[in-house]
Amino acid sequence: MNKTLNIFGLHAVESLLKTHPERVSRLCVLKERGDQKIQTLIQTAKSHSIKIELLSRHDLDRLVKDENHQGVVAFCQPVKHFTEDDLDSILDSVDKPLLLILDGVQDPHNLGACLRSADAAGVHAVIAPRDKAVGITSVVSKVASGAAESIPFIQVTNLARTLEYLKERGIWLYGAAGEAENSLYETKFSGSLAIVMGAEGSGLRRLTRDTCDFLIKIPMHGSVSSLNVSVATGVILFEVVRQRSG
Repeated sequence: MNKTLNIFGLHAVESLLKTHPERVSRLCVLKERGDQKIQTLIQTAKSHSIKIELLSRHDLDRLVKDENHQGVVAFCQPVKHFTEDDLDSILDSVDKPLLLILDGVQDPHNLGACLRSADAAGVHAVIAPRDKAVGITSVVSKVASGAAESIPFIQVTNLARTLEYLKERGIWLYGAAGEAENSLYETKFSGSLAIVMGAEGSGLRRLTRDTCDFLIKIPMHGSVSSLNVSVATGVILFEVVRQRSG
C-alpha cells in the first residue's frame, strides 16, 4: 500500500478534514478559487497546522490524472487497513450485524457508490475479495464522499472461506441474482445478515451463489433487464433497513 494517498473533491476532503485531520499532511487548492467552501477548508486545515499550497489548474489536474478534483486535493496517510482478523471484533461489537459483500466489483466509481450507500444504510463492514476487484483508491474516496474513511472495508484472500465463516457466526447470506425466484419485496430480512452483490456484468460467481442461504432479485418492470451494481446495492440495502427498522 502507498505511504500517501491523494483525496480530492470538496465533499471527500471536507469529510476527511472533519473526521481524520491528523492523517492529512498537505492540502493543495486551486489558486483561482476563493469562494466560501474553499476558504472554509483552508481555515480548517490551518487550525490543524496542515501545509497549504495554491496550485494552478494544470498542476492539480496532473496530481489526479485529470479526474474532477473540484479545486482541492489532500495528501494523507491511507485509511486504516482492515483484514479478516478484524471480523471477529466487528461482529462482536454490534447486535444484529449488517454486512455488504461485493463479489469482484472492479469499477472504482461503483465501489465508491456502494460504500456511500452502505454507510448511509448503517452497514457495519464491507467485504470484498483481494484479487480481481478494486480496492480503496483516490477515485473511490471521492465518489464515496467520506464513506471510505468511516466504514470498515475488508479485502479477503478467499471469499468462499469467509462466507462459510460468516455462516458459522450466524450470519444469513442473501445473494442478489437476476435468476432468483424470490423478489426482494417478498423476502423477510431479520437478524444478522449480509447482502451479497456480484460483479459488473457477470454477477455472482458460481461458488459464491451456491454458498448463499437465499437468492433474491429486484423485480424489473421496464425494458431494462438489470441495474448497475451500485444502484441495486442501494435498493436492496434500504429495503433491509426499512424492514429492520419497522
